Amino acid sequence: MFGKRIGVDLGTANVLIYVRGRGIVIREPSVVAVAQRDNTIVAVGGEAREMLGRAPGAIAVIRPMRDGVIADYLTTEAMLRYFIGKVVGRFNIIKPEVMVCTPAGVTSVEQRAVRDAAEAAGARRPAQLVPEPLAAAIGARIPVGSPRGHMVVDIGGGRTEAAVISMYGIVVSESVRVAGDRLDEAIAVYVKRRHNLLIGDRTAEEVKIDVGSALPVEEELTTDVRGRDQISGLPKNITVTSQEITQAIQDPLASILGAIRAVLERTPPELASDVMDRGIVLSGGSALLRNLDRLISQEIGIPCSVVENPMECVAVGAGIALEHLDLIRRAQPPEGDFLAGY
Repeated sequence: MFGKRIGVDLGTANVLIYVRGRGIVIREPSVVAVAQRDNTIVAVGGEAREMLGRAPGAIAVIRPMRDGVIADYLTTEAMLRYFIGKVVGRFNIIKPEVMVCTPAGVTSVEQRAVRDAAEAAGARRPAQLVPEPLAAAIGARIPVGSPRGHMVVDIGGGRTEAAVISMYGIVVSESVRVAGDRLDEAIAVYVKRRHNLLIGDRTAEEVKIDVGSALPVEEELTTDVRGRDQISGLPKNITVTSQEITQAIQDPLASILGAIRAVLERTPPELASDVMDRGIVLSGGSALLRNLDRLISQEIGIPCSVVENPMECVAVGAGIALEHLDLIRRAQPPEGDFLAGY
């Protein structure tokens, strides 16, 4: 166990943990079920997610991360403690070296909350932090150490992070609280208005995965959706098409495109030229939305591609980043030093 290095992608929707030499060892939803009577943990991860919308009133099913940052500190700490314990063993004496990803636009208070939660969960002091776009680029094996511009857009559950990276540093970045969760919300609102059907977040996410597309598809897809009829109050089943879902998610997609444009408008000319040559790279679970790369290429005018493992590259990059701490620290501005200890 000596020298164990762990990269943690502490996401709004999922927690992924990478261990050097073993790859991704944990991939679980960021969900915790808590018994309200005595405030004890009932379930964590996938087991807790199964309880969303189905648990009795005595059990609160919590998503402790919101918009990429900690919304419930104690629950986040308990969740991290559970996952790190699964990786290193509950009775391991030597604490692991941990690198946790955080959004590029977080405040120093939010950074400290993540660091404190990781240390309280069993990480060696000080727990290290790395901006998500940089971790995604490292995990995608982009040569970020060179004096060339590379643009990464990380689209997770709670946030979209767009950044231009050079020499292990973020030159320009933009963070918007629009990502997978907002797409789900837009689908649920559309189904409610168009079909008078109430559906939950999980159902909306399933619809997005089944038939969601950023652009109209050649062969229209359909899926059955079950929910509660707004008028009769009874369970009801309807069929929705990919064209309907494409229409439903246009507003959140426009916000993501706006973040990408905002970064490009502030990018120095030499780096902008590099981005034109190398294109835009998409990472994060929501990058898997059908035709999202085509939409960005079409609207921005720059080639766009999705990394090989978009859900895993941030956690992998965090683990690899521990081997380049000095280079990454050198590239961080003093007022926003993600890697600073105490």
